[in-house]
Amino acid sequence: MKIFSKLSKIVISLGFALALVSCEKENVLKLYSWTYYTPSDVVAEFENEFNCKVIVTEYDSNETMFNKLVNGGAKSFDIVVPSQDYVSIMMKKGMLQPIVQEKFTNRSKINPKLIEKITYDPEMTYAVPYYFGAAGISVNKKKVPAGSYERTWNIFADSQFKGHASMMDDYREVMGDALSYKGYSVCTKNENELAEITDLIKNKWIPNIVKFDAEGFGKDFARGDLWLCQGYAECVYGEVPEEEWDETIDFFIPEAGGPSYLDSMCILKDSKKAELATEFINFIHRPENYAKFLDFFRFPCYVNLEAEQFMTSKAMYPASIMDKCELKNDLGEDLEKYYSLWESLRISN
Repeated sequence: MKIFSKLSKIVISLGFALALVSCEKENVLKLYSWTYYTPSDVVAEFENEFNCKVIVTEYDSNETMFNKLVNGGAKSFDIVVPSQDYVSIMMKKGMLQPIVQEKFTNRSKINPKLIEKITYDPEMTYAVPYYFGAAGISVNKKKVPAGSYERTWNIFADSQFKGHASMMDDYREVMGDALSYKGYSVCTKNENELAEITDLIKNKWIPNIVKFDAEGFGKDFARGDLWLCQGYAECVYGEVPEEEWDETIDFFIPEAGGPSYLDSMCILKDSKKAELATEFINFIHRPENYAKFLDFFRFPCYVNLEAEQFMTSKAMYPASIMDKCELKNDLGEDLEKYYSLWESLRISN
């Protein structure tokens, strides 16, 4: 049995090695992206047009993605889709290679307003925007009379929502909301500004908040348990029947703006398929292709403006309400300031 076991291992190892060689010879592009983030029909169309195979591997967080890459997984993929703070970190660590600019012919499709926000890579040398999004406020119109609340982040200080309000269990989001309300940058490193908004959250907002929750607030809202919640629109709209959207949900991002995120397509340093990877990125930004991604999630059209004319569904909210939103950029060692203050707030809740 031992001899058979050894022979089996040798055969299996040889088979795996041959498979790797075969994969290298084939025109294979390996994409590492968020769960359900890439429309399968768009991938299939790319495979047909470029006579290749696209292998999609999914992750559920930036942390999961980054840890896999730095612990030996970087050579396993060609394209990755990190958020803005991780793009910045990966650029500094030399984990990315430049986009092949002559293949990126759809560069002009990217919203100029968005490019102004990308201070870490304004020329899109290493990262091409995929989706720009922001959390906002959802009010249950069946529970609260229209016009009876202010449409600012300070809505969480309104006692009529006491015991029926929630905010995300995310310190960059919650503290970013308070910073925006006060007119400060969501990336501030000013300790006085951070102390001021911590006091606001602790003494004005938390007394009305039943919990910090980044996962189940959509279901709670749909059941009527929550009348007010801060979070991503798709989490709320996805739980409320579409025919009830208009009569139930008042979703908005305050005029002051708020924290936002940007997922971008990047080519990993060790990829040998930079040209094909750039072709894929460029293919995604053909307006008719990008519209399929927006339609799937009912996302607003902000990144690729020309895609809107090809959309077949109505977006959950207008893209323009994100104009004043600010990216949650990497804070480096100063992130510890936020974390420490957040821990004090979590204890008080």
